[in-house]
Amino acid sequence: MPAHPPTVVLDAEHVRFVEGAASIIVASRNAANMPELVRAQGCRVSRDRRRVQLFVQASQAQALFDDLRRNGRLAVVFTSPSRHRSLQLKGDDASIARARPADAARVAAYRAALVAELGSIGISEALARALLAGDDDTLSVVAFTPVAAFVQTPGPDAGRPLEPAP
Repeated sequence: MPAHPPTVVLDAEHVRFVEGAASIIVASRNAANMPELVRAQGCRVSRDRRRVQLFVQASQAQALFDDLRRNGRLAVVFTSPSRHRSLQLKGDDASIARARPADAARVAAYRAALVAELGSIGISEALARALLAGDDDTLSVVAFTPVAAFVQTPGPDAGRPLEPAP
């Protein structure tokens, strides 16, 4: 059996970025390699910066959850709409759990920050809030260990991998 890929440890600046006002898209694939995409509603990185948690609406993510339960593989893209800065993380050990009541405050703060970020590029508050709408009673957490990370910002560094932890 092959060794598990090395863990990617995010630096403090990357943690600020992924936990901030970035648009977050979570993707999986099924056995036929058909993709499934869901918008996340915030992110939390563990203190040791080796584990990432994403908040998603279970009511919008059942196909994604099915894929993750089958193969654990996901890719997540974090993008700053105003700066076009993007970072992609990949993992192969995704797990799903119900969010804790305390997570609702983090999700609310994320929504407010992203609404403001989208407003800075001319997207109306009503449209931004509709984009982030969901039933917080179905809020779930997708947790994973990044095993690959890539700069996705357009330009000469696009596709450059971030270095894994030793």
